[in-house]
Amino acid sequence: MPIQVLTTIDDVRALVQRARAEGRRVGLVPTMGALHAGHVSLVETALEHADLVIASVFVNPMQFGPHEDLGRYPRTPEADTERLEALGVEAVFMPSVEEMYPDGGRSATLVTAGGLGMVLEGRSRPGHFDGVLTVVAKLLSIVQPDIAAFGEKDAQQLFLVRRMVRDLDLPVEVIGVPTVREDDGLALSSRNRFLQGTDRQDALALSRALEAAGAAADRGVEAMLAAAQGVLQGESGVRLDYVAIVDPRTFLGAGEHHHGPVQVLVAARVGDVRLIDNARFTIP
Repeated sequence: MPIQVLTTIDDVRALVQRARAEGRRVGLVPTMGALHAGHVSLVETALEHADLVIASVFVNPMQFGPHEDLGRYPRTPEADTERLEALGVEAVFMPSVEEMYPDGGRSATLVTAGGLGMVLEGRSRPGHFDGVLTVVAKLLSIVQPDIAAFGEKDAQQLFLVRRMVRDLDLPVEVIGVPTVREDDGLALSSRNRFLQGTDRQDALALSRALEAAGAAADRGVEAMLAAAQGVLQGESGVRLDYVAIVDPRTFLGAGEHHHGPVQVLVAARVGDVRLIDNARFTIP
């Protein structure tokens, strides 16, 4: 059966209403397109948990700052549709900006991420998480899925989406899907295609920094930070934004004497491309 390409909210709601009448579970995979193997993993996970999977492809202007790469962000709608159809996705929601934000391309009503939306990625990208949570809330309202799949590579985003769902009592299960990596360890990202020349090799410093932090876990938080920073500062082609270690249960910084699970987060620019990565470890 050919995939349905839906462009209006009314069409999505009509499809979901028919599915509900048939007793089908509905899954949502929100994406900004330019699909890669990481997105495939999200779709495959959703297909394991739902009878009808709707993928959204929408480059959300609200999560881009004034000097960020909104115009440059890759858009490949035809290839995305073909890939989703091959995976067995029944419908893709590809709305226009006007469909999602009829009052001038932005929403006057925001879902705010609060204090945790102003640190780490939020400090580097002011307003980013308010834009993310607002569009995710809209998509959840439009589709009303039983489950929604999000990638663990965007760790802070996943934490904030889960907290929003909890705080607003939204009836959806948020499923985190592990990061998909290239054979050499580079986390997959739609922005990887912009890595030029030696940048691709330089980008491996992020995953090496995470490995170094994990190797130092038995010596505590400070040793983990030092190990990760040592790797990144030794790469001339990498401009470090931050390395942080948080408690994944709260996303607050892990103190010097912390024991138990930790999440190491790293963000850096490699050439003109900003990349993020993370990994979980345990401090014994």
